[in-house]
Amino acid sequence: MIQTILVGFGFSATTFHLPFLQELDDFHIAGVVSSRPKDVQAVLGDVTVYATIDEALATDASLFVITTPSHLHKDMVDRCLKAGKDVLVEKPAFLTTEEGEALITLEQASNGLVNVFHNRRTDGDFLTVKRLLEEKRLGEWKVLESRFDRFRPTVRDRWRENAGPGAGILFDLGSHLIDQALDLFGAPDKVSADVMIQRDGGQSDDGFHVTLHYGEKRVYLRSNPFIAVEAPRFEVHGTEGSFLKFGLDSQEASLRKGEVKCPDHETGTVVTDGESVIDIEPGGYLSFYQALADSYATRRPLVPLRDALLTTRVIETAREASKLQRIVDFKS
Repeated sequence: MIQTILVGFGFSATTFHLPFLQELDDFHIAGVVSSRPKDVQAVLGDVTVYATIDEALATDASLFVITTPSHLHKDMVDRCLKAGKDVLVEKPAFLTTEEGEALITLEQASNGLVNVFHNRRTDGDFLTVKRLLEEKRLGEWKVLESRFDRFRPTVRDRWRENAGPGAGILFDLGSHLIDQALDLFGAPDKVSADVMIQRDGGQSDDGFHVTLHYGEKRVYLRSNPFIAVEAPRFEVHGTEGSFLKFGLDSQEASLRKGEVKCPDHETGTVVTDGESVIDIEPGGYLSFYQALADSYATRRPLVPLRDALLTTRVIETAREASKLQRIVDFKS
């Protein structure tokens, strides 16, 4: 059983991590790092609550699950590795390629192992896209569009939307979309982008349209806070047909209701000779956490820091391309 410290106790910790730590026998919650001990104990009972990560690092716990605001990730991973601890860190694992390279070097000299929490690699719709591409059901792919749209026209007072390092939608939802694209296709040849602030009073980017260029093929990644109608979550177009999927993967909605198991199946549409409805693959957040337990046992990373480094390079290149308003060569 992996003795685990949960670092932070906000939405991410309680929605995406705690349910699986409690569900799986592989993990035991040995403590929580939080400035709100009463809130933690109201949920977990008499679990030990540490005021600082340094206090928790002095214990025998071996795994630290970091769910704090993004600008704190690099320093906390650094401290864990220097203490010889394993880490699961929320995305983005770090904010610059320099930070990422430093952590990779440190991990190589440490007894600790780092995984990055890219759970949306196990979204059911993404797994379906992956299968259709592997099967060449649509022929040779030419265009993939992936969107995380919302209708949130008013800025909220929270760190993700305020000014400061690690804030903004490109780091938040963009990290997921970019990681999924890189998992499918690897590093692009070029990047073009429009990263924007459109809401009144906005202090950090709230929308983006990033294009990854793979020769003549294109991946369009988008998010915007003014979309009040349902747009396709995924579109894939190839030489023999198209695939459309509407609506977000339903696992997050289920977790918000306290349900860990995969929800009822979803459907998408394939258009080749005719139009047909297909079942979406079951989502796998639980299986992702099961694979994480295996990763720490075998000492082989599931989502290594090098994957996060490539994602960060795409984000940096997208910001440069947006600023210059031109296509920028990607250097992986």
